[in-house]
Amino acid sequence: MAVKEHARRKDARNRRSVINRIAKAKRLGDRETVKALRAQARSLPSQDPNDPGYRRLNYCRYADDWLLGFAGPKHEAEEIKARIRDFLRSELRLELSESKTLITHAASQAARFLGYEIRVQHANDKIDHRGHRSINGAVGLFVPRTAIQERCARYMRNGKPQRRGHLLHDTDFSIVAQFGAEFRGVVQYYLLAQDVYRLSHLQWVMLVSMLKTLAAKHQTSVTKMARKYKATIDTPGGRLRCFEVTVPRDGGRKPLKARFGGIPLKRQRAAKLTDRDFGQALPRNELIHKLLTESCALCSSRTDLHVHHIRKLADVNKPGRREKPEWMHLMARRRRKALVVCRLCHEHIHAGKATAKLGTDHWRAEMR
Repeated sequence: MAVKEHARRKDARNRRSVINRIAKAKRLGDRETVKALRAQARSLPSQDPNDPGYRRLNYCRYADDWLLGFAGPKHEAEEIKARIRDFLRSELRLELSESKTLITHAASQAARFLGYEIRVQHANDKIDHRGHRSINGAVGLFVPRTAIQERCARYMRNGKPQRRGHLLHDTDFSIVAQFGAEFRGVVQYYLLAQDVYRLSHLQWVMLVSMLKTLAAKHQTSVTKMARKYKATIDTPGGRLRCFEVTVPRDGGRKPLKARFGGIPLKRQRAAKLTDRDFGQALPRNELIHKLLTESCALCSSRTDLHVHHIRKLADVNKPGRREKPEWMHLMARRRRKALVVCRLCHEHIHAGKATAKLGTDHWRAEMR
């Protein structure tokens, strides 16, 4: 006999019986019985979770990643997967990746989609302020533990947070801005997760790595750098501690501020995700901030600034060149393909008048 499919689960018989008993107790005015029966009803599902005729299929796609949410028996889920495989092969000439296309039970396993873990929550004993079971059977988004471990590994060595050597030649402002942008991007991406607070461990690892980088740059201790740059700011989540570097500017303009931390690790249900890749470092952060501070990287001039570009960093590391000019050394040390210079320095670079014998202190004098 075929099972008739329907779009809504049947009401649970045992809970319906309790509801009828509550109504009867109300008519009799038995408040104690009503209170006890209501507590019993909260622990029971309102609909039959094992309804054999219930089916539901939801589809979500982003670029070439897609996810199907299916409520029904496992053999039907396998049939859906087979039909998708045949469609991709016959219509689109594509092959379905068996290692990445998995069938998982949402109540006991988590599915990975766009960096999130997705699973169904069950907590019969968790009651909200209205007396309702707020999350029973609801789909939740979570931060994968492996994602936190992988991001922490970028700032660690031998199990401990370590300094980032390629940032030692940058300014304190650029170092703090780099760490702050990377951490802020991760938090903003996972704002929809219900356990976004788990990113506090990543925050600690990145903070120690940043302080060790600053300490190595100035040849001092982590404690002194933390004491120098710690600050407290007001946020929607209250007053939070952060680390901030301030660069004053002339002409009455507001100072530039680079900040790490000061972000409430709380879920935001109304958060909107964009297509930016927050996990990667922002390569032009230092360039933008140097433009704002109006300072030539070679002679410290603050007027008529230009940006000198090269195609690739390998161009400044070509073998056979005995002596390299100062601007090449700066690009090689900072691993940047762009350098902020004044107009005169820019003209001398393109004219080939920049020699290795000239340091930044004698640059202006030679050009004059």
